[in-house]
Amino acid sequence: MIDKTTVPGRVVRVALLALWMVITLFPLYWIVVTSFKEPGAIAAFPLRYLPHPWSLENYASLFSKSDFGVYLSNSLLVSLSAAAVGTLISLLSAYVLARFEFRGKGPLLLAFLVTQMIPAFIALGPLYLLMVNLQLVDRKGGLVLLYIAMCIPFCTIMLRGFFENVPDALEEAAMVDGCSRLTALFRVIVPVMTPGIMAAFIFNFVNCWNELFLSVTLMNSDSNKTIPTALNGFISSFNIEWGPMAAASVLTIVPTMVMFALASRWIVQGLTSGAVKG
Repeated sequence: MIDKTTVPGRVVRVALLALWMVITLFPLYWIVVTSFKEPGAIAAFPLRYLPHPWSLENYASLFSKSDFGVYLSNSLLVSLSAAAVGTLISLLSAYVLARFEFRGKGPLLLAFLVTQMIPAFIALGPLYLLMVNLQLVDRKGGLVLLYIAMCIPFCTIMLRGFFENVPDALEEAAMVDGCSRLTALFRVIVPVMTPGIMAAFIFNFVNCWNELFLSVTLMNSDSNKTIPTALNGFISSFNIEWGPMAAASVLTIVPTMVMFALASRWIVQGLTSGAVKG
């Protein structure tokens, strides 16, 4: 046990934090510098920790030799749609589970928890057959539907905790003033829960943005592929295109970083609120 109040304790703590930071950030640093190296310098030995010279060749080939812009727009469309609809449905289902008592409520919550324990690849076969029967294979709409279903269980449980920490008196006062239950929900309760809702939306977006198994299985044509599928395409049986893959990885990280930067205040509020009150 490290005593944080003594000088040696503080030194050890800072050293451990610095080591953790290096281990965490080094893979990201290596991806970035690899994306700016010339193709011949990527596998050079001894290793070069900085590009010399700096090159944009990998980024240029990414857009000239593949439809990376199409993949990027497909991922944005699918992830934003699934995250928005999934969060809205989760909000309504969490409200029902938090405010009402009904038969089967306990088993329903248990079912939501159990779905989180099932690895995605186990359900891959049945889901593929279902999408074939619905003629939704290689369609962005089909992928959005699956992502929405994937988002709902965890976010319902997460938002239910936030609803239970909002006093019933707020909703009852709004209804006394003439609001319907649905109006009170969206005009009074939702603004109070904005940090939690934003945290749920970001969580859904990142999950959909990074999802690989379903997108690789269902999306076949170049015009419908998403970013994870495109990244997987850089790996073949005989070769790995390290340069373009590193450039694509850097560009893939940017949207999530921008989203976290813009919504960081709400995310921190949402997560800490859930941690303290839940």
